[in-house]
Amino acid sequence: MLEVRNLSVTFDNFVAVKNVSFKVNKGEIFGLLGANGAGKTTTIRVMCGLLIPSSGEVQIAETVFGKNNNTAELIKSRIGYMSQKFTLYDDLTIEENWKFLASLRKIKKDFYKKRCDYLNQWLSLGDKKNKLVSSLASGLKQQVALAAALFHDPDIIFLDEPTAGVSPFARMQFWNLIKTLAEQGKTIIVTTHYMDEAENCARLALMRAGEIIALDSPEHLKVQTFPNGICVVLEEKMPSSLKDEIQKYKNEKLLNAWPYGLYYHIVFHDQKIGNDLKSRYPCLQLHTDVADSNLISATLSATLEDVFIELVEGKAR
Repeated sequence: MLEVRNLSVTFDNFVAVKNVSFKVNKGEIFGLLGANGAGKTTTIRVMCGLLIPSSGEVQIAETVFGKNNNTAELIKSRIGYMSQKFTLYDDLTIEENWKFLASLRKIKKDFYKKRCDYLNQWLSLGDKKNKLVSSLASGLKQQVALAAALFHDPDIIFLDEPTAGVSPFARMQFWNLIKTLAEQGKTIIVTTHYMDEAENCARLALMRAGEIIALDSPEHLKVQTFPNGICVVLEEKMPSSLKDEIQKYKNEKLLNAWPYGLYYHIVFHDQKIGNDLKSRYPCLQLHTDVADSNLISATLSATLEDVFIELVEGKAR
């Protein structure tokens, strides 16, 4: 459905996106994950035709646009875009916002009525469609903004951090809508900072400093990043001498360790170092009986947060 080829974007001497390439399949939820400034929004803006790349190109179905071939107008009818910032008018009702957007897109009355009825039912708005947007809860605002991006029934929907600042329950509701769209064959490309949201993506591209450093499904990323699992140790059980050694080996980039609640997660980049530490510190011995009340260490399945820390922040953390 969509392919990005050797995409680069520079602003004066600053490289925002560097030689990025990937494909997105029809009906897929594809995520871009990375810290602020990683290049996610810039990549989204190029894919939407809002920004001309310095080099490379984007192909959506049979439409190609790039530095010397900017045909973004041809794809506007096929894409929907929801930006980070809420873009509807607070002093208009939901329906008035939708009518205004429909007029901008020159949507015919019959098609508008069908879409309006469908989206009202889809969001279970009822008589809320006559309420001012300023009176809506933040979660419902985001749903209304999503519906606005869908009014012309696009094939591909770009969502740039769509749930920033809303409650966990509202985020769950929003993602249920996204999953429904994917089941209907819509292609979703989303950026997010929330690791639990990233779990909903079929594939993830992890970005750092404008580059894609890993691309796969969430489960494959976990297995590939931590083939030997993660050593999890209760902080209060760690002797000071072990903490000193961990810091030493972190400085030498032979292991990585980071706090995780009351625990430390430790990954050994040098297995010899790991075996040596485990032989000298009982708290690092791996336990498999989770019913053991004395359990202080275990090899556990990694989370996406672990993957993010290990790959995006890296050994130089």
